[in-house]
Amino acid sequence: MPVFQTQNALQIELKKAQNQSKKIGFVPTMGALHMGHLSLLEESLSENEITVLSIFVNPTQFNNADDLNKYPRTLEKDVELVNKLNKNIFIYAPSVSDIYEGNTVSASFDYDGLEHQMEGKHRPGHFDGVGTIVKKLFEIVKPTNAYFGEKDFQQLQIVRKLVSKHKIPVNVIPCKIYRETSGLAMSSRNERLSEKARNESKLIHKILLEAKDKFRLKSAKKVSQFVVSEFNKHKNFTLEYFEIAEEETLLTCKRKIKNKNYRGFIAVFIENIRLIDNISLK
Repeated sequence: MPVFQTQNALQIELKKAQNQSKKIGFVPTMGALHMGHLSLLEESLSENEITVLSIFVNPTQFNNADDLNKYPRTLEKDVELVNKLNKNIFIYAPSVSDIYEGNTVSASFDYDGLEHQMEGKHRPGHFDGVGTIVKKLFEIVKPTNAYFGEKDFQQLQIVRKLVSKHKIPVNVIPCKIYRETSGLAMSSRNERLSEKARNESKLIHKILLEAKDKFRLKSAKKVSQFVVSEFNKHKNFTLEYFEIAEEETLLTCKRKIKNKNYRGFIAVFIENIRLIDNISLK
């Protein structure tokens, strides 16, 4: 399958599938693909007749220009990886001009407060950028099902809210976090870590597991204090935040309420590289 670089070329091919009422699965990515992305593709392949993968580093969701410049771009390697999995996957790798048509700015979105928590506090404008690109891609691909990993759980909830509020006809399918054997959540950013830092970063998941265990008997405040104290023992890490939040609203847990589902969210820096993760506290 060729790599489509324009939305027009992609839509011509997809129109054939749409005319035959074939189900279209969609996996949006920023490239630098890893096994986590491939697991999303495998789920789409099992549930749809057509699978589309987008590879696009979206400039409007970066509030740090240096982070945007350093984000890995490995299109040739990505295409090779996808073709090994399945040669019939449609790959859409557009330019910024094809997506934004000369106006590279975010629209403004209201996600009923979801955008003001965690990542939203630390990355101003990030979720406007996410909403802008996801909405554009949904309009281009018109998928039946779209697959998002739970590693970016806040983003997953944002996309669900976007689809609901804008009445976009797509099923948003959550997919479990894919981890390295060490427990480190798979991320394109992991490729920028030195071997030493990558090995040390297994600490993130280890502490999350300990926090989950403590949450059964201790308050959210006590668990948060434990996480902060643990990272203070490891000077190679800088903890940006640890939050225990209710899954649906993403509001910080002040006091545990029965029958509410809570999740622990974390962002840490190591070697000046920002890593995020989360864990269900059920």
